[in-house]
Amino acid sequence: MRADYETLAKTIASLTEGETDEVALMATVACEVHHADSRFDWTGFYRVAAPQLLKIGPYQGGHGCLQIPFSRGVCGAAARSGAVQLVPDVDAFPGHIACASSTRSELVLPVWNGAGELIGVFDIDSDQPDAFTQEDADKLAAILRQVFGRS
Repeated sequence: MRADYETLAKTIASLTEGETDEVALMATVACEVHHADSRFDWTGFYRVAAPQLLKIGPYQGGHGCLQIPFSRGVCGAAARSGAVQLVPDVDAFPGHIACASSTRSELVLPVWNGAGELIGVFDIDSDQPDAFTQEDADKLAAILRQVFGRS
């Protein structure tokens, strides 16, 4: 099952309308995105909790890492650079952190609030190699902008 991004965006917009609490928004997005696509094995947020440090936020799937410094892994690279990380093979990514041994590919998007501040990253892991496309990255980035307020 592949995500129908048009329907997913409408559903998330409806569920999050009027909500301003970032954790509530993250929980809703993680749940809806996770269940929208069979490629998505772990779906969740890492929040900026201190300078140069991410901590686990709302997620769906098995346990995640509790803390990730900006200096390490795919999530750290997304936070550090502010750029989407589309990784077809996590074993080929320098410094990949294996929070789950089943992860084969990963998509991580920076999450900005309406003031343009980085509030976290949205991390999707797949147990399939090369599971994500640029279209996935673009459509999910649009949903994150819609929900968290950065235009």
